[in-house]
Amino acid sequence: MHALFKSFLLVAAIVSQPAFALAGLSDAPAPSLTIYNQDFGVVRSHIPLKLTSGVNDISISDISAHVEPHSVILRDPTGKTSLQILEQNYRADPISQALLLSHYEGETIDFYMGGTPDDPKIVSGKIIRSGYVPHFDSISSFGQQYYQQQMRMAYNVQSEPLIEIDGKLRFGLPGTPIFPSLTDDSILKPTLQWKIHSDQTKDVLAELAYQTGGMRWRADYNVIAESDDDIVSLLGWVTIENQCGTTFENARIKLMAGDVNRIAPGSEGYDQLYMGLARARSVAGGEPGVTEKSFEDYHLYTVARPSTIRDRETKQIEFIRADQIKATRKYIYDGAEVNWQQYRGWGYDALRTHSDFGAKGTTKVSVVREFSNCESNNLGMPLPAGKLRFYRRDDDGQLEFTGENMIDHTPKDEVIRVTTGNAFDLVGERNRTNFQTDSSKRFTDEWFEIELRNHKKEPVTITVVEHLFRWRNWQISENDQDFKKKDSDTIEFDVTLAPDEEKTIKYKVHYSW
Repeated sequence: MHALFKSFLLVAAIVSQPAFALAGLSDAPAPSLTIYNQDFGVVRSHIPLKLTSGVNDISISDISAHVEPHSVILRDPTGKTSLQILEQNYRADPISQALLLSHYEGETIDFYMGGTPDDPKIVSGKIIRSGYVPHFDSISSFGQQYYQQQMRMAYNVQSEPLIEIDGKLRFGLPGTPIFPSLTDDSILKPTLQWKIHSDQTKDVLAELAYQTGGMRWRADYNVIAESDDDIVSLLGWVTIENQCGTTFENARIKLMAGDVNRIAPGSEGYDQLYMGLARARSVAGGEPGVTEKSFEDYHLYTVARPSTIRDRETKQIEFIRADQIKATRKYIYDGAEVNWQQYRGWGYDALRTHSDFGAKGTTKVSVVREFSNCESNNLGMPLPAGKLRFYRRDDDGQLEFTGENMIDHTPKDEVIRVTTGNAFDLVGERNRTNFQTDSSKRFTDEWFEIELRNHKKEPVTITVVEHLFRWRNWQISENDQDFKKKDSDTIEFDVTLAPDEEKTIKYKVHYSW
């Protein structure tokens, strides 16, 4: 076999092997993860350190590709040994063909262009430009988008290699490069390197903890109605996503719930992280999949059994199942359409007398599902923010999707209210019939007619919501239907319609200042 071809195969074999492995690492305790639902987590693992008296060079590559170097903690969990870290380096650019090309810029190497092992076709070329651009995405994921963008702009160079062969230049590689050897500074994975001073020779099983990007969790709910009544069942899942570049074998998993602040690099403010998880219940008589406890001002939830989370894997764990939940269906007609962007920067002096403000309307009647998160309704547990999907079983037994929406974090004994879509057979029509304003006398009057039409085969009650947002001083001076004042600028009319019935609401609002 040709010597150069053997060299090419040898380099390929070397690159495929893991680097910086520590003896006994496979015998260390399983890693543990605390995952937050906005693209970061905290990783804790144990690494055996064979320390000698003096300065020790330690490297470890069994880490996330999105580790945040400033968050790294290395310590002896027993407290018996003080680990004095003189220096820490995080190297996030593992060896690649493009990086090796950059190491050999200005030098001549061989390129394999095909042929057979006994008669390979080899050509020599000088690397004028490697075209290598650093992979800034591997630096850190939290708050680094702006930084990464600026660095890419700084490296705004042609990424195509430039090779000289027989005195002529060509763009692109002529074949597969055959590198003489790996450089001494090459790494095969993202790597943490330390210089650790020790006053004695000792083996220490150290705890390594760090924050990493590329990990998140969320809650997903499926709500199933067996018939056209208001009794539903709820099934909740924890969905965990691992995009951090590392697989965690048999990891102990915890999920942190609460409003946690982190300072974003390059940001003057804080980034609120909203997360939560519901208290676990037994599923089909088995053990709970998730257990909960208070932790400072937050809630910490532990997945009952260790689980392997592979890189680029999405894992789901059932964490709540509840039946016989009363979830009422309501129809809401909120007919006013206001493009607030259009009136951005306007003051109240202009808005309260502007004739077009709030005049446009929609015909859609929203379908709203509402249920109480209380024990008497077979719930009564903190529900995390997530997507709520609604299904209803048809006459043939098949589940049909009927809408979805997001819910915010909901403590127990609070009401969950979500819009699942617009009713096909219900129509609202909102018209302003008169408008009068007098700036000198400081008043504005508006007259509205709201027509509701029910094309369903059963009676319905529609709640009409009207926003009185021209000014804080208002009075309903004329109305032909009773209304409820919900807050300082909202009123509601509850209108019941028989099948194929139409009704009209008329009212006048008087603003004064």
